[in-house]
Amino acid sequence: MTCVIGLISGTSVDGIDTALVEITGTEDDLKVELLSGETYPYPTHLREQILEVCRGGSLSMAQLAELDDAIAIQFALCAQAIQKDGKGAALIGSHGQTVYHRPPLAPHLARDKGQEVRGENAHSSTSHLPLGYSLQLGRGETIAQITGIQTISNFRVADIAAGGEGAPLVSRVDAYLLASPTQHRCIQNIGGISNLTYLPPRQGNWLERICGWDTGPGNTLLDLAVHHFTHGSQTYDRDGAWARQGQICDELIQLWLEEDFFHIPPPKSTGRELFGWDYFQQCLVESHVYHLNPADLLATLTEFTVASILESYHRFLPQMPNEVLLCGGGSRNLYLKERLQARMESVRILTTDEVGVSGDFKEAIAFAVLAYWRNLGIPGNLPQVTGAKAALTLGNIHPPFL
Repeated sequence: MTCVIGLISGTSVDGIDTALVEITGTEDDLKVELLSGETYPYPTHLREQILEVCRGGSLSMAQLAELDDAIAIQFALCAQAIQKDGKGAALIGSHGQTVYHRPPLAPHLARDKGQEVRGENAHSSTSHLPLGYSLQLGRGETIAQITGIQTISNFRVADIAAGGEGAPLVSRVDAYLLASPTQHRCIQNIGGISNLTYLPPRQGNWLERICGWDTGPGNTLLDLAVHHFTHGSQTYDRDGAWARQGQICDELIQLWLEEDFFHIPPPKSTGRELFGWDYFQQCLVESHVYHLNPADLLATLTEFTVASILESYHRFLPQMPNEVLLCGGGSRNLYLKERLQARMESVRILTTDEVGVSGDFKEAIAFAVLAYWRNLGIPGNLPQVTGAKAALTLGNIHPPFL
């Protein structure tokens, strides 16, 4: 039995999800007990700085280093706070704060952009495509020194170095915690960006048949809209109550679903670089043609998240699931959940809480497990999900030397 802390702040930048868990077993016999979970908000100035960087704001190298340390300090404080009334941890797994994510370029897109480069063999037409790039701030070595606890971070880099997307990384954890012996399940995480893991029944070569990818926007566009319409006084639409008052504009949803990302087959990942500030500004301009009020636009953006999830299921899943298990902040948006159920009448829409895994802290739990596996030398990625060339142990180990 090992006590581990998992830390992550997602693309919504709404706080640091912190989970203190006890882990036993390895893979088939993996068991995780959540001892305590909290979401600690960033100081306002730090959150605003992170969001500005995510919007493409420029930084000097000195400012980047300061921001990296400032985020790490907040993560370390969270790790200390979660242990105050509970058991002390032996290990920390920290995903950090994503501020930039660039997936590897698909071959057909590389050719379209004129990026094909000949290989060493002059007779080969193999393209040498640039690897993906993903930057998470909040360096693990700082967390380790402040907490005195061995910390594992930089979980995406090994997968990316092997040609993968570096995301989604939680599918292998989903498999061992949430697969059913009889049901076809989709684990649908709705954070700032939405992603899924499809889990066939736990029979035969079930692990090889798992698939997963980012489906598109989750809460990011909704949060940007709320921030815009309230002039920054609110950051999200609680329970989807504001969106519920609006009218959905189907014409806009069909227009937005023409975005190239939705037509690219998996493996694939995305982030604020696509579904962020500029995209929201485009949505806002396009909504003026239809004379939408704020509630109408929120209703339409909510339906866009739902429609993009469903479109992804129909295009790329081997079959529709019997159950969809929601997690992440979007699982608490009652209106979004109702709209998803309305569009998937024959599928049971549940939350991961209903099958024993906290929906609020599932991602933090997953990075605790990935850190635990890293210590045991167990691979953390699923190549068919990320596109990596091999299953690999994930994360850099930072012992507390000071």
